[in-house]
Amino acid sequence: MALSLGQKAGWGLADMGVVVFVVVKQLLILTYLTAFLGVPVGIAGFVTTAVLVFDMITDPMVGYLSDRTQSRFGRRAPWMFVGVLVMAAGMVGLFAVPPDMAMAGNLAWVVAFFVMATIGFTMVAIPYGAQSGEITQDPRERSAMTGWRMGFASIGILIGGAVIPGLAGQMGYAMAALAVTPLMVGAVWLSLWSTRKAPRVAVAATVDLRGMFGLVFANKAFVVLVLLYGVMTLAIAMITAGLPFAALYLIIDSGDTMLSGAAAALTTLSLMFAAFVVGSILSQAVWVLLSHRLGKVGALVLGLSLYVVLLYTLYTMLPSVNVTAIAGMFVLAGMTNGAYQQIPWAIYPDLMDVTRRQSGAAIEGAFSAVWLFGQKLANAVAPAVLGLTLAAAGWQETTGGVVPQSDSALGVLQMAITLIPAAILSIAIVGLWLVYRPMARRAIG
Repeated sequence: MALSLGQKAGWGLADMGVVVFVVVKQLLILTYLTAFLGVPVGIAGFVTTAVLVFDMITDPMVGYLSDRTQSRFGRRAPWMFVGVLVMAAGMVGLFAVPPDMAMAGNLAWVVAFFVMATIGFTMVAIPYGAQSGEITQDPRERSAMTGWRMGFASIGILIGGAVIPGLAGQMGYAMAALAVTPLMVGAVWLSLWSTRKAPRVAVAATVDLRGMFGLVFANKAFVVLVLLYGVMTLAIAMITAGLPFAALYLIIDSGDTMLSGAAAALTTLSLMFAAFVVGSILSQAVWVLLSHRLGKVGALVLGLSLYVVLLYTLYTMLPSVNVTAIAGMFVLAGMTNGAYQQIPWAIYPDLMDVTRRQSGAAIEGAFSAVWLFGQKLANAVAPAVLGLTLAAAGWQETTGGVVPQSDSALGVLQMAITLIPAAILSIAIVGLWLVYRPMARRAIG
């Protein structure tokens, strides 16, 4: 049965709520610890990574349990319905640090609520990813669904990366996070309502935990794609974690360019994220079309190659006092990032079908858990890598937002958000073309 437009768009809507937290944990927590709570950047990076590693441990269990859940609402909806409440509450709590606590107390508070939020995130993200393999087996429909998903995800990026920082300057981070929680919860709940009549596997899987993940890891093309997607995510996570620092130290508004007024009103960070989101939204239909014309792998390689060129160009332009020119670059970055956002998520359900045809087991939750492993590992490693890199360069923490930094520290920051991610993306491109593509052709046909 073909999905209706409302079902495709409704399924994609949930990611708007999920991505708000994804951006917050990638973009804001490290700088919140170092720039407002006075935590040394090396310690902050380690703590952030430790929580995200813990988050990865919960993925297999949630995937397994959601595959084996049986309810009149299906296998996935109960997890998503409750999980988004846990995620939103944890996100608000981690920014609501009581005043006048010592550094150890600040860290303990942030870690406790960060753990809570990541558990809620897993309860939503794993079942949500599994739905893409359940509600349709048509590869073209999956591309269209993923286009809708990433369009809504771009709005989530805007909320997490631009709206929350902008509101935080006026009302504090905790109140800013609280202000957007109705959008997060509403997006997931409305998505569940919109897809309530879509096809789904209602019968709980009977395969045990070991058997489930044995089937997943027997799908070699899927495993390779997971690893390569993790490599891509490491590059993007490096950029995301470093962007708040770049907005403070590398993009200084001269006050006399076309977007200077917007930078003053929104903050430079919010303006850059808004530009990024515009580019991402504009590109979604283009990447769906190119996936049909060039094939999904060909379109992804093209997008990543353009990303590498753009990052090198951005390296040559920083530091800059021209916020208009840099905002234009971020529009282009959003367009190239659209390929990374959309296409891998349209590819991996096709590989789920291979295992279902061969084994008869509907274990989309297990596939979703392993799929997110590479992404979460990269997101966990990136803050620690950035933190240790900046610490080695002599980066200075502060409680006042901005403090003078050495030229060498600023130079390392510049490379960490441009040339280093470009090199990592180049590795992913080679792996996709030379390793994954031949394996996928044999598996999918």
